[in-house]
Amino acid sequence: MHRSRVYAILIDTPEAEVARAASFWSAALGAPAQPVPAEPQFTVVHDALPGLVTAIQAVDDAPRFHLDIETDDVEAETARLLALGATQVAQWLECHVLRAPGGHLLCVLPVHSDPEVFRTQARTWAS
Repeated sequence: MHRSRVYAILIDTPEAEVARAASFWSAALGAPAQPVPAEPQFTVVHDALPGLVTAIQAVDDAPRFHLDIETDDVEAETARLLALGATQVAQWLECHVLRAPGGHLLCVLPVHSDPEVFRTQARTWAS
């Protein structure tokens, strides 16, 4: 048995457009945007979507949106999503990058949210 929840929505943006994208999404969502000093590829748009981290991520690829799913068992959650039809694209550190049917990307990563948030909001899955 393991648990998981949607943790974040990422606005993947070509690196040259990050500053403009951050300004746009900050104004459009009415929330301040701040770069993450420890992870310079991310700019967080604080409290844009209650309950979810919203961030612009600099990428060397096409613009898109993707979801991050946090879990207390990365291998079990990855296996569950693969059984549902996802395919594995890559692995980066502890994060498994998957492609869902229809082509959308998602990342499976260890729990990043406050433990109480995860405890109360995560769904339980039979492994």
